[in-house]
Amino acid sequence: MNTYEDRLRKGVDFTVVNAAARTNLLPILQRWLPDGRVHGREFVARNPKREDRRPGSFSINLRSGKWADFASNDRGGDPVSLAAYLFDLSQMEAARRLADMLGVQR
Repeated sequence: MNTYEDRLRKGVDFTVVNAAARTNLLPILQRWLPDGRVHGREFVARNPKREDRRPGSFSINLRSGKWADFASNDRGGDPVSLAAYLFDLSQMEAARRLADMLGVQR
């Protein structure tokens, strides 16, 4: 028997959405976090979810999409979770919006 969450997930392949987002991660991050900059393999920006005065503690790995705010201990493992965090969305809604933004078939 399918649960409600299982039925919702049928429309979005998180693996495909995250892979497409990782391929386009730098332009996505520049759009979402326009004050950020590349520092080695990381994109470092001020965290818009809190009073963050300067970049440094909020970073996103440009290869894996893993992200963390070391000042607040918020973290996630992929671009979908970052979108959910930044825009106060469920994981499902974040995946749908990211898929639409990237033109990923769902």
